[in-house]
Amino acid sequence: MLTAAASVIRTNRDHFIPVRKADILDALVEHGALAEDQRRQFRRLCRLLAAIYHYRYFDRLERLRADYFYFNPELEPHARFDAAARERAYADLRKTFDGVLANANFVEIPHAEIERAHGERATVRVAIKTSLDDYREVRFFRRGHHQAAFEVADWFGLRRRKVEAAVYDDVVLFVAMKPQEEIASGRELKRLAARKLRPGSVLIKYFRNVARADLSALFPNVRVVMSNFDKLTFGVPAIVGGVPIVLNLASTLTVLFVVIGFYLGISGVVHEDEVKKALAALSGLAALGGFLLQQWVKYQRQSLKYQKVLSDNVYFRNVNNNAGIFDYLVGAAEEQECSEAFLAFYFLHAAKAPLTRSALEELIETWLSATFGVDCNFEVGEALHKLEGLGLLSRDGERLSVPALDEALARLVRVWANFFPSDKGGGLNGAAGVD
Repeated sequence: MLTAAASVIRTNRDHFIPVRKADILDALVEHGALAEDQRRQFRRLCRLLAAIYHYRYFDRLERLRADYFYFNPELEPHARFDAAARERAYADLRKTFDGVLANANFVEIPHAEIERAHGERATVRVAIKTSLDDYREVRFFRRGHHQAAFEVADWFGLRRRKVEAAVYDDVVLFVAMKPQEEIASGRELKRLAARKLRPGSVLIKYFRNVARADLSALFPNVRVVMSNFDKLTFGVPAIVGGVPIVLNLASTLTVLFVVIGFYLGISGVVHEDEVKKALAALSGLAALGGFLLQQWVKYQRQSLKYQKVLSDNVYFRNVNNNAGIFDYLVGAAEEQECSEAFLAFYFLHAAKAPLTRSALEELIETWLSATFGVDCNFEVGEALHKLEGLGLLSRDGERLSVPALDEALARLVRVWANFFPSDKGGGLNGAAGVD
């Protein structure tokens, strides 16, 4: 049975279009609304649109790299910020990063949902704990979701059952560490240094196919803790096995101290039977020590087993980290922007009469569902804004239309030429493949 949270996730549709723009372009061309020569023109128009967005996102990528430089935990900064400069740089990074994620159709996960995940388990069937004291800010972003069935073990692995959980297709974790002057404890600084975490740095991690209930397992300093059942499993045998040994030792410990005192010159006389009792006491102490060591080894073995489960879950879902994520995110944002523009232009062009915004949205969502089996909430407002910004949209009240393909190509050529005014369009042919 689905939980209430999982049901909400299932019914809320994402803006994310989980289809490559190349596949969308091929499907639109094969849709049948374009003549043969128009198909070639439409492909050229989409190629030029992609080139324009690629050029614009190159600037975003450079800005992300520049904004992140002094927060990259893998680099030692060559200059130190004062508090005011650090706050400005952090605000710039946050703004640019949020903008790219929004364009790639990521949405931020509310803190309330993350808090609920701390008390749930899906694929990570161990108790975990994390401290937020080291962090200035922790944010999760997700894109796409689906329901998946997982097989989990019960009754010490004797029984296996299937559980269904909500799974996020893509998850980005943004963790800002506290600046050094805000960390008062020297012990805390040493702990961060041991983990190679620089105060003031920002950790960015990208994961794939993460169960909603396992979000808490993605924190950098997460650690495994024993559940109450595990504590009973190790504690009860320790008490049952250790108490008889302690009781047997109680009667011989006094004799042991007397014998030790004799050899140290503190007491005067020791009888032979007292020496035997002392040796028995030593043997009992050795047995008690061995028993306690055995219980400790079992405890550590179980802890390592749980830690491996946690590490495997994170390791096989981690796609990229820190600055390496930027190229992927910028590419994902380009992909979504282009797909939205392709779809909006095509269906406005193919329509026999100008469409309203709601009619265009319904038409595109129906086509995506029928063609690719995708149920998404198409961002028609963003798509129209893109076309309008490129001079490809006309409004007559609520009625929307686009120019003919040859006119649309000419307008995009002018947009591209404005990027390289000295080239007089020469750069266009090489980059966009337009004659």
